[in-house]
Amino acid sequence: MKGTLLLLCGVLAVPCALHAQGRVRQTDLDSGRVEKGRKLGEWAYYAMTPSGRKVLVQRYDYDKKQLLYYRKPDEHTYRYQVGDTWQVGYLDRPPLYVGGEPVLGTYMRQMNYPEVARQKNVQGRVLISFVVDTMGVASNYKVLTSIGSGCDEEALRVARIIPPTDWIPGLKDGRAVPVQVEMPFTFRISPGQ
Repeated sequence: MKGTLLLLCGVLAVPCALHAQGRVRQTDLDSGRVEKGRKLGEWAYYAMTPSGRKVLVQRYDYDKKQLLYYRKPDEHTYRYQVGDTWQVGYLDRPPLYVGGEPVLGTYMRQMNYPEVARQKNVQGRVLISFVVDTMGVASNYKVLTSIGSGCDEEALRVARIIPPTDWIPGLKDGRAVPVQVEMPFTFRISPGQ
């Protein structure tokens, strides 16, 4: 009987103790517990559809460093490495950023339009590539498509401020593989600027 009583107390005490740790943060894009600026436990990440509906895009457990759920993106081929060979094909799961597109968007909004590009009316898309390795670390940043006038450098700067260790590796045949990710940065001058 003592063992049962202790077990029941333990089961009841754990959720109360976990709930007491940190404070709950909830925004339009995410919800979860935070303590001393650190995310704890399970977090939910959301995006807004074009119709304005809020949808769950990802659940991530920061304590276990484990992806619990993700909303599958549109399928397309990726360049990935098996052994020493780079191949192109479909993945079981593409590399994902913890928090998904909404969190990546917070970094993309830090992009500044280079003054030289603005003066020359340079507009277009810069395509940056990098590799997410089997541990979920991004590296090897390169400009694939250039428009010049400082835009390439600005796109590279923004790509590099995205924390490189917050990626979830891509999977092929159930195993983590290095994957080349391509990220577009659009430079467009708004009317009246």
